[in-house]
Amino acid sequence: MLRPAYPIETERLTLRPFREDDLEGLYAYQSLPEVARFLYWEPRNLEESRSFLKEKMTAATVEREGDWLVLAVVLRETGQLMGEVNLQWRSRDHRQGEIGYIFNPAFHGRGFATEAAEVVLRLGFEGLDLHRVVGRLDGRNVASARVLERLGMRREAHLVQNEMVKGEWTDEVVYAMLREEWDRRTPPAAG
Repeated sequence: MLRPAYPIETERLTLRPFREDDLEGLYAYQSLPEVARFLYWEPRNLEESRSFLKEKMTAATVEREGDWLVLAVVLRETGQLMGEVNLQWRSRDHRQGEIGYIFNPAFHGRGFATEAAEVVLRLGFEGLDLHRVVGRLDGRNVASARVLERLGMRREAHLVQNEMVKGEWTDEVVYAMLREEWDRRTPPAAG
């Protein structure tokens, strides 16, 4: 079980559960074609974003296999919603998880996704005691691949035309990190 203490602060970001007043910021990026391009869904209208916000608001803890932790990523300096990071507990027996992230393009290219995704990797390895965490993405999403590489994740697989997404065959790329790799890349906690 994982029940993080909120808010979670990084150098530039605040990660916290989604709230009702996040609707405008959520819709701002969910409605953009460039955000939905490599995802399974089409750009969302305001009512669809409102519905998804309700789901996100209930995903602040991970209690059982299959649960997703979904955190709003907020710029500490302004309080502006920038995007979200996700952690799924995929398998209890095999201690597996998956991370993901979606950001408003207005905040791309400044390392925010990497900074936020590192938090959910830490929660997965140190909070849920996962053995392995993966990140899966559309093979055309080069920017997302760079985030996973900056996190120190290994490219493990390139599955050619393995999914039909929005009427076209797409490749899927899988990155992964083991707990021992996480432990080697971060200094041990003091104390």
